[in-house]
Amino acid sequence: MKTFRYIFILMAAMSLAACSLEEDRTSVSDPDDYFRNFVESQSVVNSCYMPMRTMYNGTFFLAVECVSDIMYCSGSGQRDAQLEITPATPRYGATGWTQAYSGVSRCNYAIHGIENADEDALSEEQRVQLLCEAKALRGFYYLFLTSMFGDVPFYFDYVQTLQDQDRIGRLGRMSAKATRDSVIVDLQKIAPLADQTRTSDNKESRVGAALAYMIIAKCAMWNAADDSEYWNTALDALKKIEEIYGDFSQYQYEYNVLFRNKNTPESILEVQHKYEQGGISYVSNLASFCTPTKRVVNEVAYFDGVEIPEIGAQATTYSPARPNQSFVVLQPRKGSDIRAHVNMAWGYGGKDFDDTKSGSGKPFLGPKFWCPDLQATYDGNNYKVYRYADAVLMMAECYYELNDNDKAVEYLNKTRTRAGLPVYEFKSRPRLIEEIRTERGRELFGEFQRKFDLVRWGIWEEKVLNNSDYSSLKNRLQPCHRYYPIPDTEVVDSKYNLDNKEYEQYGF
Repeated sequence: MKTFRYIFILMAAMSLAACSLEEDRTSVSDPDDYFRNFVESQSVVNSCYMPMRTMYNGTFFLAVECVSDIMYCSGSGQRDAQLEITPATPRYGATGWTQAYSGVSRCNYAIHGIENADEDALSEEQRVQLLCEAKALRGFYYLFLTSMFGDVPFYFDYVQTLQDQDRIGRLGRMSAKATRDSVIVDLQKIAPLADQTRTSDNKESRVGAALAYMIIAKCAMWNAADDSEYWNTALDALKKIEEIYGDFSQYQYEYNVLFRNKNTPESILEVQHKYEQGGISYVSNLASFCTPTKRVVNEVAYFDGVEIPEIGAQATTYSPARPNQSFVVLQPRKGSDIRAHVNMAWGYGGKDFDDTKSGSGKPFLGPKFWCPDLQATYDGNNYKVYRYADAVLMMAECYYELNDNDKAVEYLNKTRTRAGLPVYEFKSRPRLIEEIRTERGRELFGEFQRKFDLVRWGIWEEKVLNNSDYSSLKNRLQPCHRYYPIPDTEVVDSKYNLDNKEYEQYGF
């Protein structure tokens, strides 16, 4: 595969990795001596975060949130939101594939170096912490790959020779279940040894045991479709997160979910961004997809007819993502759910948007995603990937699958109560699981997970066809679209050990 051809260039580039997650500094000079001390070892682990910044962008948002039951994006140029994807034109799939495997390669290199570093280079505590960090990130990249593409090539090897490179480049698809099993076992060994603290408890918001437990749980819940014992595996990991994060009620909702508020106490993983005019910038473009349409009249910027001073006059907006009407019904403007006016916006400063005034009632995406003082498309917000609320709702699902209805309701009500909704009372098991799934949509709205959830539950196609407001999406949808195709270029470079047989069945 082409992805693996540049492994040696990649290793050389790691010399630019940072001691801070925010800024690159050259700290080592010889690629054979990256692990002489803690600072150099940590700089290599820092490089493991870098692909995430490229992966998490507006197009990924279109690919996983806007092809779901909760929102859509009808812009003519937003091809991923229309499922206009094939092996020959994989669109976001090319970015996701290349960057995720870059992350895997970086992590494998870091893990090999840390495990083999001299005893006097790292204390045992430092070694464990760095290994947990790198292995959790490696698990994150494999979870992304299996969620996005299904069965994918798997390797934990350190690529040291051209022969290694050639062998790995010709790997075929390994079952997603087997890949996730390998990740689970790997993380179960290291997570209990690492510092059991929240991500926000260190000044650089580095990940550690909490992310490792989250990846274990998510991998196990995917695998539970084949073996119900995985629900216990997931629940055990989630209980560890609960021990670390404590009483859920202590986490104030709005502060913890706004993307502009960085590295908040509830966060388990955020994509780190920073924007400074004339300075160092690590940014993406998500806010431009989530902001009401901008129009300048007499040198004044209006967003669908309303001034929004916090966004500013320099913002560039794209055809915006919009919530499906079926979701608006679940989280109405005048309801008691405080999340409605964070997830969505019907107006600003007491003035309704033009769309709202026209009688359609359709809101835009809300301040959760807006970037204050947005300069062009330079969105410097952090993107929430995993929060404690996610883990809480995963626990509700696990308890449900383990036939403990009372505990499932208890954990479901943790997020409902915080949001101002009345407590849910058990009526039947089918209605309970539907409510858990609906609550995940309300709580985790726009946090890059909805399509993955629907696919894992086996209901993605049904939910999109029944609930999406976007006819172009529904007309193009085929069962094979539950996963992205592997880019044709990767298939060729693998000497056809990779394939897209499912897409071929549907004429792609």
